[in-house]
Formats: sequence, structure tokens, C-alpha cells
Amino acid sequence: MSPDPGVVDVQALEEELTQRAGTERSGRAARTLPHPVDGLRQTVVALRGGAALGEHESPGPASLLVLRGRVRLVAGEEVFALGTHEFAPLPDRRHSLHADEDSVVLLSIAVSDRAPLT
Repeated sequence: MSPDPGVVDVQALEEELTQRAGTERSGRAARTLPHPVDGLRQTVVALRGGAALGEHESPGPASLLVLRGRVRLVAGEEVFALGTHEFAPLPDRRHSLHADEDSVVLLSIAVSDRAPLT
């Protein structure tokens, strides 16, 4: 029996993206997962220790699940330290993400299919 094309081996994807992040100049690599539900976008992001996703706005309500490692979510003066298997909603304001060590996160964003992504 062949695997369902919608099934993703997240552990294998973590390893692949971590390896890619180690060779990328930016120190990061990502893949958006296929999803049959309109309005939900989920992306696995690997960050090499010391790498960051610069300050940005979220295109919609979002959450972050740390699959591996330690990261800091920075929103203005607030800093949220998150470790493996910790989950947090993303603030509805400009924020950035910094990897304190090699890390992999699952970013989930609710996006309107009526509004373009920015």
C-alpha cells in the first residue's frame, strides 16, 4: 500500500530542513505543507543557531510550535523564550524570531482566501 500523498513525515522533513539551513547563507530553510483546508497555511521552518526571521507582520492569526531547539519570539519590548514542544500564539503586532540553537518550528497561519498575502 502506497503512502497517502497528503501524509508528511515531519521528522524526516525536520532533518532535511536542518541540513539545508546549515548550508544556507541565511541560516534557515522552510517548506509549506500541503493542506486541504482553505485558509490554513502551515510551514516547517529550520533555523541554524543564531539565525533569525526579521521583524515582520503576520498575514493573519498565527501560532508557533517548537518541534526542536530553543527560540526567542520578540514583539516590541516583550521576549518569549520557547523550547522543544512549547506552543505560543503569535502576537498581533510586529515580531521577530531568533534561534538560540539549531531549531525547527511549525508556523500555522489562518489566512483569508479573499485577501492577498503580503
